[in-house]
Amino acid sequence: MKRQDKIIIYQVLPRLFGNRNATCRPGGSLSENGVGKLADFTPKVLREIRLLGCNYIWYTGVIEHATQTDYSAYGIRRDNAYVVKGAAGSPYAIKDYYDIDPDLAVDVPNRMQEFEDLVARTHEAGLKVIIDFVPNHVARCYHSDAKPAGVSDLGERDNTALHFAPDNNFYYIPRQAFSPQFYVGEGEEAYVEYPAKATGNDCFGAYPNQNDWYETVKLNYGVDYIGGRQKHFDPIPDTWYKMRDILLFWCSKQVDAFRCDMAEMVPVEFWGWVIPCVKEVYPDVKFIAEVYNPHEYRYYIYDGKFDYLYDKVGLYDLLRSIVCGHASASQITGCWQALDGINTHMLNFLENHDEQRIASHQFAQDPFRAFPALVVSAMMNVNPMMIYFGQELGEASAEAEGFSGYDGRTTIFDYWSVSSVRNWYNDGLCNTARLTPEQKKLRARYKKVLTLCNKEAAISSGAFFDLMYVNQDNPMFDAHRQYAFLRKQGKELLIIAVNFADYDVSAGIWIPQHAFEVLEIPQGERLFTDLLSKDTSVQLLSPESRFVTPVKARNAVVWKVVLDV
Repeated sequence: MKRQDKIIIYQVLPRLFGNRNATCRPGGSLSENGVGKLADFTPKVLREIRLLGCNYIWYTGVIEHATQTDYSAYGIRRDNAYVVKGAAGSPYAIKDYYDIDPDLAVDVPNRMQEFEDLVARTHEAGLKVIIDFVPNHVARCYHSDAKPAGVSDLGERDNTALHFAPDNNFYYIPRQAFSPQFYVGEGEEAYVEYPAKATGNDCFGAYPNQNDWYETVKLNYGVDYIGGRQKHFDPIPDTWYKMRDILLFWCSKQVDAFRCDMAEMVPVEFWGWVIPCVKEVYPDVKFIAEVYNPHEYRYYIYDGKFDYLYDKVGLYDLLRSIVCGHASASQITGCWQALDGINTHMLNFLENHDEQRIASHQFAQDPFRAFPALVVSAMMNVNPMMIYFGQELGEASAEAEGFSGYDGRTTIFDYWSVSSVRNWYNDGLCNTARLTPEQKKLRARYKKVLTLCNKEAAISSGAFFDLMYVNQDNPMFDAHRQYAFLRKQGKELLIIAVNFADYDVSAGIWIPQHAFEVLEIPQGERLFTDLLSKDTSVQLLSPESRFVTPVKARNAVVWKVVLDV
């Protein structure tokens, strides 16, 4: 992959993706509802994902996690169902950092080889591999039966009589049993933990409730939270070394990038140490942080050494509000300005496993309403863009699948299949034959936008110029429902405008003198082509003349001109 390529990520939950079982009984078992496999990502599947415009694929939930399914016949300890969320379990309650989830294997004893084969197929298709790194917490019943020789298990050498010790891997509540505010069984079936460990969402008592991350225990990186948040980083804590070795292990499997779960719940000092350690051996590996506090962004980039951070609290939240009619498109300008200097480090998205589906009743209902937001997210900067499997098909997740109920999200806790994806998968044919006309139309739009991101150098590596400041009081432009900007690389100029309104408009866009000077745009009459519709238009490029373009309801235009400088 060329260095200047824009990263386009396809996030997918393998447990659901290839599952062709349409039973979908809420809370159903694996035998009832079925489960997808790593083997379902055939060369055909991967080629189609690449042709959609993606160049990275994030396989979510491939590392072994706690589950209610019994794999003890394969030498895997059985989990206690009372501390597992959902029949399949949360992919973020890691049970063995060194193993692959047995659900995903056709041949369970051969699961690591199946993962290595998947990585090889993925690379052959021209895609790079992202997996989760979950550093903040593990399953309550963590036990590694696949760890390399000489590696001690997490907590194996802890002094459990102490709430905190720098080299303990966990935090403890001495002399107290784990006593959550919900039922954890009786007799031989009961879940017993003594002394209790701190829960993953920084719950440092023995009494978590059902809204806590009760299925997880928090890892200790040398911060004494009870003792005034004192930091004990010298000498380096044992947990740091263990996590470094886990990352190096997965790098040795040819993994290209890590999406680091809840990175801001782990000290930035750890990241500033571990990422350079890993990159010293694997210099090309990328690190993506799930961080939600804008005040921490620069720390995690400059001190923590992350390549990319989620832009959730900024651009995602704003675009969602605009799509739903609760915010003005003019606010997009302030959004990117707040990230001045770190824009290229932000990962844009409109869906992921934590967020509600665009087409859900809880969000936009109609996936086409978010098309302008897609264009802004994907084309406004050179930074990465991510979509979630089924997003390109308008998946609505309109069922109560099990543990999380009817919440507008695709479950990560249950055995399930996704109807839109199942129809596209079409028993491995991976085509549009079983899609509705609307799904075909939406997928074609996504493919057009995502492929343009790297086909057009102005998008993948060009300069950006926001046009909103000269169009706020423009009677031919509604700054609350339209947004416009320029992208330029060499002789190629793009004028991009989106319309969030539910009616067609004819927008007259001022391009200021400053843009002509900064981007070195020659004035004069030029032939433009809209890269989305293929329409053409002859227009005068001048700061004294508006650029006039129709923009259909909930749509966009990407006008391209090649300048004869």
